[in-house]
Amino acid sequence: MIATPAIDTTPVRDYLLGLQARIVGTMQAEDGKAFLSDGWQRPAGGKLEGAGLSQLVEEGGLLERGGCNFSHVKGAALPPSATQHRTELAGAPFEALGVSLVMHPRNPYVPTVHMNVRLLAAFPAGQAPVTWFGGGMDLTPYYGFEEDARHFHVTCRDALAPFGADKYPRFKQWCDEYFFLKHRNEPRGVGGVFFDDFNEGGFEYGFAMMRAVGDAFLPAYLPVTQRRSDTPYGERERDFQAYRRGRYVEFNLVWDRGTHFGLHGGGRTESILMSMPPIVKWRYDWHPEPGTPEARLYTDFLRPRDWAAA
Repeated sequence: MIATPAIDTTPVRDYLLGLQARIVGTMQAEDGKAFLSDGWQRPAGGKLEGAGLSQLVEEGGLLERGGCNFSHVKGAALPPSATQHRTELAGAPFEALGVSLVMHPRNPYVPTVHMNVRLLAAFPAGQAPVTWFGGGMDLTPYYGFEEDARHFHVTCRDALAPFGADKYPRFKQWCDEYFFLKHRNEPRGVGGVFFDDFNEGGFEYGFAMMRAVGDAFLPAYLPVTQRRSDTPYGERERDFQAYRRGRYVEFNLVWDRGTHFGLHGGGRTESILMSMPPIVKWRYDWHPEPGTPEARLYTDFLRPRDWAAA
């Protein structure tokens, strides 16, 4: 059994389970198809012990694939992906809990969205426990609309406003830099906010900020889905959506720290790879024709912009 010093994570766990229930309940109502609930456990004696709940839908009305996971695990040693910025904690026992979601709508005019909020606690030998929060959300459109990007960013900005005027611009830039495909020199989408290894202001401050981000997800994303879900589309739009989804897969497998943390740390593979879209295409050195809606995604949206001030 993995033993760690006592830290009361019960309030965080209760909040995260409630957040998952709210999001899944709302998205089920929008989609019209019930999410599958898959509870799982990691027994004592392995690299990880703990439990979680994966909730997902496939071939729904709104969502071609979507899922929202809760997990709460303990491990004997932090994997390298979790300590690349805190090398002094390498190999320390840890506890991690969080909610992570990815929604891949069927309609190409409805953007893909990702959101994650989490707490990680490390217990280095002979030292006080170290806790930090992380999370954020980002929007990945296939066909861009300024009002959608602005709404998403304004909602993120307003959620962070009580925690200081610096938080939104700081976390927006962090998001732009993090969700970037370095091997293609290309952003994944229009960004949002992202923070990691955050322990400024103490535990309660970080927990409150994490809650503010989690609570902002549905107000940020739901109006966009409702605005675009009935937009007519054809094979051209679906083909471009599948091509752009390839970028999503590339980022998650090559660059995403959460994916690496889960896979390298002995996490549950099905839950980790739930974020993958169901239909994806790749082409060799393809570029959209100038002046097309597909080209406009690159020229007008896949570049950093101050969306909240647009």
